[in-house]
Amino acid sequence: NGLIQLRLAGDKRKHNEGRVEVFYSGEWGTVCDDDFTIHAAQVVCRELGYVEAVSWSPSSKYGKGEGRIWFDNLHCTGKEATLALCPSNGIGVSDCKHSEDVGVVCSDKRIPGFKFVNTLPNHIESLDIQVEDVRIRPILSSYRKRIPVTEGYVEVKDGGKWKQICNTEWSQFNSRVICGMFGFPMEKKYNVRIYKRTPSYWDFAINCTGNEAHLSSCKLGQPTSLKSNATCAGGFPVVVSCVPGKAFSPSPMAGFRKAFRQEQPLVRLRGGAIVGEGRVEVLKNGEWGTICDDNWSLLSANVVCRELGFGTAQEALSGGRLGQGMGPVHMNEVRCSGFEKSITECSFNKETLGCSHEEDAAVRCNVPAMGFQERLRLSGGRNPYEGRVEVLVERNGSLVWGTVCSESWGTMEAMVVCRQLGLGFASNAFQETWYWPGEVSADAVVMSGVRCSGTEMSLSHCLHHGDHLSCPKGGGRNAAGVSCSETAPDLVLNPQVVEQTTYMEDRPMFMLQCAYEENCLSSTSSQVPANTYRRLLRFSSQIHNNGQSDFRPKASRNSWVWHECHRHYHSMEVFTLYDLFSLNGTKVAEGHKASFCLEDSECDEGIEKRYECANFGDQGITVGCWDTYRHDIDCQWVDITDVKPGDYIFQIVINPNYEVPESDYTNNIVKCRCRYDGHRVWMYSCHNGKTSHHLGLSSNLNEIKLA
Repeated sequence: NGLIQLRLAGDKRKHNEGRVEVFYSGEWGTVCDDDFTIHAAQVVCRELGYVEAVSWSPSSKYGKGEGRIWFDNLHCTGKEATLALCPSNGIGVSDCKHSEDVGVVCSDKRIPGFKFVNTLPNHIESLDIQVEDVRIRPILSSYRKRIPVTEGYVEVKDGGKWKQICNTEWSQFNSRVICGMFGFPMEKKYNVRIYKRTPSYWDFAINCTGNEAHLSSCKLGQPTSLKSNATCAGGFPVVVSCVPGKAFSPSPMAGFRKAFRQEQPLVRLRGGAIVGEGRVEVLKNGEWGTICDDNWSLLSANVVCRELGFGTAQEALSGGRLGQGMGPVHMNEVRCSGFEKSITECSFNKETLGCSHEEDAAVRCNVPAMGFQERLRLSGGRNPYEGRVEVLVERNGSLVWGTVCSESWGTMEAMVVCRQLGLGFASNAFQETWYWPGEVSADAVVMSGVRCSGTEMSLSHCLHHGDHLSCPKGGGRNAAGVSCSETAPDLVLNPQVVEQTTYMEDRPMFMLQCAYEENCLSSTSSQVPANTYRRLLRFSSQIHNNGQSDFRPKASRNSWVWHECHRHYHSMEVFTLYDLFSLNGTKVAEGHKASFCLEDSECDEGIEKRYECANFGDQGITVGCWDTYRHDIDCQWVDITDVKPGDYIFQIVINPNYEVPESDYTNNIVKCRCRYDGHRVWMYSCHNGKTSHHLGLSSNLNEIKLA
């Protein structure tokens, strides 16, 4: 008999996984893992509207269920239309405990449309309620031209026809879920009177609790009582009006004055390739830290996504999938109801003893359809991830495709292109593309002077020349190109190591000949006799790769440079900048640009070293490893011979020219407070990141002076 319904329940991190639960004769129950196979999982996934099963797990991986155990010893072939048709002990016949509840993971790909869970009594004949699609259709002319679409009829596609929903049973919780699905954090009231009605109604109502991530997780409501002429009794078609996040709201002129804004940013996403995804970081006691993935679920991810001005979550990612953070792990075992204003309001465990950054939690959120992808394409590449960049622009009233001038084209611009196309991170920016013949009709340069900060959602948001094109080299073979990659490295300098290893050394010039030839000393050193001393501020740099792919130098082996001081080849001529600034930001020591040979000095447990400098070896830094440049090697210093005593800021920047793409550049800078009294030097308050919570604050300084 086909009188069962299925759902995926329990501690789940995405829609398409969970404990298999069966609705039969009015109550929900579970399935035992005895004799369960991937074939049975196939039947479950297809019955739930997914294309196929990926895997299954025994022993209540998603938590223990409650109620009856409806199926045991299932023997499916994988071809059955419903689980009820697989041979078993008989429905409700089982000798299992809930510790044996089975779970499945289905593929992300859905069979178009979705079924609703229908637990209404007396409507057995209408169990298979399925819709093919859902949309917000803008009706008012003021909303039709607007991107993104934030207000309109909610319509479901059933039997190939779009239908409206009768609003007599509709609640704001339903609107909340619809808005979240389409990338909006919240819903708002709208003016009913301006909507004219000539609807064709869907036969059912929908009943959401408000914390679902997608309409398909809501229950079916009562069938609509339609009048004979198919209008809904005393009601209107459902309209939703959603509030977009600040990043997605067109200018206030367009009537988007009520954009959603995050109050005080206590939460941020890092290390994600596209807008709305990343590792979750929270601010506590002035320090950013991560969340441990124990119990990390869609409910908690929904709260993070809405708080940041996105919609509901597509997925709650675990296991450091979007790179590992630095610093403390602030929260563990987070449990949210789904209605909190911020993840910081959810209950959690402060005890994070068993947690490491290998368990950093991340999210992928629903974001509004902005149509950015349609305005850009890669052409002529060997695969969809590379090619010449072609943009769609308006010229004399019509839309034409053209190329981008490659002058000043670099990593930041390429990052924006890859993000706009949803292809991940940039792996390379190309200034010539003659080997990728694009569309001949699109050879003309239509965009020049492009300068991106790297966070833009679309190339058109970057600075550029607009209509005043200027491209001396011309387009064609000199047009800009990119290659994209789903993963990227992420270098992070360890601030504690800098703080712990700093000291001062006076070293005679005759021992610094090599360093002098490599420009590691300040320029005044050229006029001094060999028996004088240079005063050096020395420290160690420990550079971790916390990303998802290895950090490799851009330069090919044949262009690496032999360095006599270090007796090996350097693959990056400007890998770090070392500088000393006064508190108001002027440079006081020349500092220098350090070139590096890149290798794995040490690695996390279980990771093999892959790169070494000796013997012209391969260079790079493996994911999960770090490269330590010790304080006692040449050039690992700032020459402070000419610096007067005082309070300073010491700063290190790695990969400063963005020569190699990374998933996060905000953690490439370390700043420290530095105090020098003419005899000794103190380094303190070292921390990562551009923002300084405690650098150069005047109150702070006065205390130090008084002391």
